[in-house]
Amino acid sequence: MRDYSAYRRFHGTGMRILDLRLFETDGALEEILRFSTFGVTEPVNDRMFRLLSAFIADGGRYCLPEPLQPSRWMMMPASGTAAPQHLPGQPCQFALQAIVEPAKKRVSSFEALIRSPTGGSPVEMFAAIAAEDRYRFDLESKAYAFALAGQLPLGKHQLAINLLPGSLYHHPDAVGWLIDSLLAAGLRPDQVLIEVTETEVITCFDQFRKVLKALRVAGMKLAIDDFGAGYSGLSLLTRFQPDKIKVDAELVRDIHISGTKQAIVASVVRCCEDLGITVVAEGVETLEEWCWLQSVGIRLFQGFLFSRPCLNGIGEICWPVARQAMDL
Repeated sequence: MRDYSAYRRFHGTGMRILDLRLFETDGALEEILRFSTFGVTEPVNDRMFRLLSAFIADGGRYCLPEPLQPSRWMMMPASGTAAPQHLPGQPCQFALQAIVEPAKKRVSSFEALIRSPTGGSPVEMFAAIAAEDRYRFDLESKAYAFALAGQLPLGKHQLAINLLPGSLYHHPDAVGWLIDSLLAAGLRPDQVLIEVTETEVITCFDQFRKVLKALRVAGMKLAIDDFGAGYSGLSLLTRFQPDKIKVDAELVRDIHISGTKQAIVASVVRCCEDLGITVVAEGVETLEEWCWLQSVGIRLFQGFLFSRPCLNGIGEICWPVARQAMDL
């Protein structure tokens, strides 16, 4: 507890070690109450007490199993990259980043991340676009992502593209435009995953819902990007259920040492399992983060640990390998 809760409830007790293996659940709680300010009455509505009760009842819930201890793993690069010729004279470029299933050493899809004409960040790219042209540019720029994908050996892998929700319902025929553009690049609708960001307020949800239905009828898949960082959160899942959600990188960062993040992400995973939604963890940068996320049932990952965005191409992909296998 990062406030004065511990002092208010235990005064000057100091540090005590309680071996939970020696107690049944009720016995451990009684022992804690004995040297607390609660007395013998269980304060069932007190947050400190509820946290302690939850930890004692299921303290090992988020403990890593032995096979997923980070010390047992190391990252090994796979060979080969693929890049097309330089694409000059474009208003934007794209960098591809792999979304992977490490347990099977399989690439699930590639996300096309927009870059400026000089390879700069998305912030730099959109800073140069007038506000009234933002949605139009956001949609029409994807023709260049499709063209890039058409030149690369994607095989059966999906291509994920990011779109603002408003880009879909402010355009008179966004779905038709997307289909024409991807077909012109030699792609199929079922190869394309549309990621809509949760960080923009959806002001015309009825129109948005109609566009989503048309996208699915056409064969494209849907995902919510940056889940947990935006305006809607779980309430958005009550209004439409995507094929995938991508847990925001801020929730993923240092999750192995944050009990709060662990509880939130584990709950999201369980919710999505019930709804038939695939969870992707994005922004994974360390073995510790990957091991914890894998342990709660997440199978798809994106982040620097596995692959960095590659401008106009497919970059090197790294896979986790058990250290004992390397010693053989």
